[in-house]
Amino acid sequence: MDNSPDMVNLSFQQHINHMGKNTEIKFVGQPIFKQILGLLDVINLQSIIKRNESDKYYKVYSSRTQLVTMLFGILSRCDSMGEICDGMRAMSGKLNHLGLSQSPAKSTACDGLRNRTDKFFEDVYFSLVKAYDSFLSDSRTFGLTFKEVLLIDSTTIRLFSDILKGVGRNPKGDGKKKGGLKVHMLIDAVQQVGRFIKVTEAKVHDKNFLKSLELESNCMIVFDKAYNYYYQFAQWTANSVYFVTRLKSNAVYTVIKTVRECEPERNKPMVTREEFIDLEYMLEDEEGKRMNGSKAVVTLRRICYQDEKNRKYEFLTNNLKISAEEVAFLYKKRWGIELLFKKMKQNFQLHYFYGENETAIRTQVWCTLIAQLLMTVLQKKAETGKAFSIVATLVRIHLISMLDVYELLRSTNRRIERITGAPPGLGQLAFDWA
Repeated sequence: MDNSPDMVNLSFQQHINHMGKNTEIKFVGQPIFKQILGLLDVINLQSIIKRNESDKYYKVYSSRTQLVTMLFGILSRCDSMGEICDGMRAMSGKLNHLGLSQSPAKSTACDGLRNRTDKFFEDVYFSLVKAYDSFLSDSRTFGLTFKEVLLIDSTTIRLFSDILKGVGRNPKGDGKKKGGLKVHMLIDAVQQVGRFIKVTEAKVHDKNFLKSLELESNCMIVFDKAYNYYYQFAQWTANSVYFVTRLKSNAVYTVIKTVRECEPERNKPMVTREEFIDLEYMLEDEEGKRMNGSKAVVTLRRICYQDEKNRKYEFLTNNLKISAEEVAFLYKKRWGIELLFKKMKQNFQLHYFYGENETAIRTQVWCTLIAQLLMTVLQKKAETGKAFSIVATLVRIHLISMLDVYELLRSTNRRIERITGAPPGLGQLAFDWA
């Protein structure tokens, strides 16, 4: 028997062929990264570049090149601009698929990150949200009659204090005070994508974000008690904009009517008290400054609720029609925005920043949101049952593989077949990966 290396390889190949070809995941002529970039084709990138004049002072490192570079770093979870540029240099044979002639130099990429306006990337994100609006929408309305249900929250990203203003109290001893920024976001509770986003210094109070919102009547907004702003509550009530939030423990109010009251039962979710209250607030001028101590009163509903774990909540709303149980249900939906921030921080690179100035940080935040939106669209197009974290991981591992990304995400096959009479030294099991 001929046991030469050539004969062993030939024999093993015959056994592999006997098992049949794995046709579940198709090979294509473009890397997965290129297929993801294809999702950007729904918007006119060139018109956004022209509108923001983002290529005005750049001859080599265009806005599109920077967007591709940033998305490569975020999707592959690179820790620095050096890693991004070296990683792209290693895939030089595939850069033509991405519309690039060569990998950008580290110095060029860093200069672009510091100096190019982040407004371009902001416009790209909201253009994508608008383009995919109908695709991401579905028929879920939570059984309510509002035009839309919107969620508000913020997440703090800690930085060094010399980049942005400090966060929190001064530390005791020799500890260094952290700087940081806040990403405030208004999202659609159904679509789970941003409708309005504002990046501020971390020291800016959350309630100031509410002044930036332009809301339609008969919509419902849900947010936590950090955003309590009684003057804004009165303005919304006058314009039929509804909200659900939690009442602060130090709130001063007058009970004008008790609708119901009952004793709580252990481990039973229930409304224990419902009442109408008057909240006093300070009047403000057009610039948001208080008007010489002038005050007014707004009437709201206060609802006390106990969940299945006997935790107590006090909710506040200006809607007089929905039931108290629906108010508690709406506040529970606020968890959706917490999950969105969790996706951002766990699946994408927001622990390390590629630049040190404010423009660079804002650009990275916008590009992270773009990457998350593209992954959401990809997950829905693939009609896969895989979790978002699995989708992000598979994309990261196979980012430059020539595979059909949709087949990769749909595949659930994991087979192990035994080879009978395998050549010596090759083992008895062959794994058919899918």
